Amino acid sequence: MSDNQDLNLSFLYEIADGSNEFIVESIDMFMQQTPELLHIIGTAISAKDWPVAATSAHKLKPNLGFFGMLESQSTMQEIEHLAKTGAPDIDLITDKFNAVRTVLTGNLRKLLQVKAEAEAQL
Repeated sequence: MSDNQDLNLSFLYEIADGSNEFIVESIDMFMQQTPELLHIIGTAISAKDWPVAATSAHKLKPNLGFFGMLESQSTMQEIEHLAKTGAPDIDLITDKFNAVRTVLTGNLRKLLQVKAEAEAQL
């Protein structure tokens, strides 16, 4: 994964069609779900609970796509696939997960700024 933020909000803005309320609600939902899913995936990888890791990675992928995090979404797809194999290379899946988590942590901070800007216009 690259060091960029992997965040493109053009799809969000397009479907929001000028609604700051929609932007705020969408970001709120992402902010509630993403940290929880990241925690579940990280815990499942540590415990080698591959079905939970795969299921949670699968749940997170559409959210990443919605916010234009296509590189992170692709890496999460790889994590899901690796977990579905049942006995993945633990170092590889851990490295991929840590890379996505790092990018998403930065994106969560950026989304808080975007949310604050949208709220200021309500």
